[in-house]
Amino acid sequence: MTDTAFFNSRNIIGVPQRGAPRIAGTAVAFTEHRYDQREVAEALTEFAEPGFMRFANTSGVEHRNLALPLDRYPTMSGFTEANAAYLEVAVELGEQAVRRALDAAHVRPGEVDAIVTVSSTGVAVPTIDARIASKIGLRPDVKRIPLFGLGCVAGAAGLARMHDYLRGFPDHVAVLLSVELCSLTLQRDDTSIPALIGVCLFGDGAAAVVGAGANRIPAGLPVPRGPRVLATRSTLFPDTVDVMGWNVSSSGFQLVMSRDVPKMADDHLGGEVRSFLADHGLTTADIATWVCHPGGPKVLDAITNAVGIPSDRLRHSWESMRDNGNISSVSVLDVLNRTVAATPPEGSLGLMLAMGPGFSFELLLLGW
Repeated sequence: MTDTAFFNSRNIIGVPQRGAPRIAGTAVAFTEHRYDQREVAEALTEFAEPGFMRFANTSGVEHRNLALPLDRYPTMSGFTEANAAYLEVAVELGEQAVRRALDAAHVRPGEVDAIVTVSSTGVAVPTIDARIASKIGLRPDVKRIPLFGLGCVAGAAGLARMHDYLRGFPDHVAVLLSVELCSLTLQRDDTSIPALIGVCLFGDGAAAVVGAGANRIPAGLPVPRGPRVLATRSTLFPDTVDVMGWNVSSSGFQLVMSRDVPKMADDHLGGEVRSFLADHGLTTADIATWVCHPGGPKVLDAITNAVGIPSDRLRHSWESMRDNGNISSVSVLDVLNRTVAATPPEGSLGLMLAMGPGFSFELLLLGW
């Protein structure tokens, strides 16, 4: 099926019929430090209030990879040591993820024209992309686009910004890299409810996505299995900066997570999704594949209720949370990686969505 036939068969009005970038390769990377939920929770029970283990066991998370061995965390001296560990591990995982994604896309490092990097769990100047560029073999003139502070929404937002770049440069190849080491933000003296929720939910890892402009499919190579990014929407809600984010102090990053996060999905997500799809002549019934950030059980339940779909339509999201926890911006890209591996039917449509600080939504319409 040709691109034009695909678009016409779906009657997608309002979406440019030509020029949509394609996801050419995806990959994830984790450290070797993998633990089950009980191991992590029991190691941290000295901070916990009563009921902590009960919550940990019902969080939907069974395993997580951590940046460091579990016995290293109690000896951490503070933000300086934690950020030094962030730099070391983020560079290692970032390099692994980008190499694997390039291999999956059959793209050489020297063909990459731009790299978008997202991370909100450590500070790096120069940024992670600069630290891995020469290791991987990226060109000296590669365009670097680092984004900080978008939190859980950054995986989807980074993919949307990569889409924008490739719309403008359809002959180019771009890479999105997400690295999040949430465990390194843990502060031993923080026993607040958001901190304990973070202990139960968050994991560490990296993901990379290679995007090819519409004119950049090399002759003689197989067409990538990944979808085209057809359209995007960003939504920022006013007066919601206290819903989610970090309080940054001399001791590091303190998690801010209001109980209003699921409520934001309940109140606003359904309308945003329906409006976005309606702009392109679609409804939720036209969406075969849902690529949703697994923010936690309550968030996933809120998504299914708000959008009006059965819970099993978010199977990849539930499985990602079970296997890896919430890895902030990495998680939705892990869900994307799982979705691509499952090979959705040709001609079908998907929707990627994530929520994050601001408070904000990011929506992407995908076409296989």
